[in-house]
Amino acid sequence: MSAKESTRVEYGKTLAQLGAENPQIVVLDADLSGSTQTHHFAKAFKDRFFNMGIAEQDLMGTAAGLALGGKIPFASTFAMFATGRAWEQIRQTIAYGNLNVKIVASHGGVTVGEDGGSHQAVEDLALMRILPNMVVLVPADGPETRAMTRWAAAYQGPVYMRTGRMALPVIYDDHYTFELGRGSVLREGPDVTLMGLGIMVQACLDAAALLAREGIEARVINFSCLKPLDWELVVDSARHTGAVVTAEEHMVTGGLGSAVSEVLSEHCPVPLKRIGLRDTFGMSGKPADLLKHYGLTAEDIKLAALQVRARKSEHQAPSLVDLGTAGLAGRQG
Repeated sequence: MSAKESTRVEYGKTLAQLGAENPQIVVLDADLSGSTQTHHFAKAFKDRFFNMGIAEQDLMGTAAGLALGGKIPFASTFAMFATGRAWEQIRQTIAYGNLNVKIVASHGGVTVGEDGGSHQAVEDLALMRILPNMVVLVPADGPETRAMTRWAAAYQGPVYMRTGRMALPVIYDDHYTFELGRGSVLREGPDVTLMGLGIMVQACLDAAALLAREGIEARVINFSCLKPLDWELVVDSARHTGAVVTAEEHMVTGGLGSAVSEVLSEHCPVPLKRIGLRDTFGMSGKPADLLKHYGLTAEDIKLAALQVRARKSEHQAPSLVDLGTAGLAGRQG
């Protein structure tokens, strides 16, 4: 686990490779190609790269127009501005029209660091998850980023993918294949389930190792595909372990914690603890200090797992309801 890769860097490298493979791919950026790593594509394919300047609404509107013209546009900027400043354009043109636009936004979460709360997107997944037709992805490492970027280029429809600034430990090998709507079980255990996405997947694995020292075995799942959510795996995990912890570098409202709690409350209520930001903005600081300040560490996940496990005896998971009928059929979030 010594190797580390940044998801934004791996996105940029893969995008340049795809540009050589598919002449229909075009890339747009909002004057941040060095940060989003789209500069790799810009250098190789000058005539297919468009710097829209600091005009995120135009970025999304132009991407929509290019999609209508048969191109495969990748639109990138910081997550805060991609989802916040241009939400109306994404909603009214890209999502409403079910257009083939790939929005890949970097600098998600508090690990943006010293840029501070104004640039730390902690609401972006909620804003995208609420939109019909939108697929929402958060890769956990470099190999998954590469696989997701390739998948997005081949997929017909709108996609939102969040990348980050930090270099992350490599979890998967280069044979990893991304599957839409499927969670990835990284570790098995009968006592509690730890569900994470993005940077928090490794934190869940580290927390499971801490729990194992105390004789507690945790199932760890990477829910990198937030929408459509793998609800079958959510319910299966709740039934088999009887306790769940979700972890995300995002508000607990609207993201993974909300998605999982919605499924469990309707179909298999069990003790649940959500790790994430709670009704607060980010702040300037070192990434490691911010993760500790907001309770986003492996130790925080471990303590949450102990709490929900202690509550298991007070609850008895209900029998699995009919998952093939109304309620979960067609679930997208």
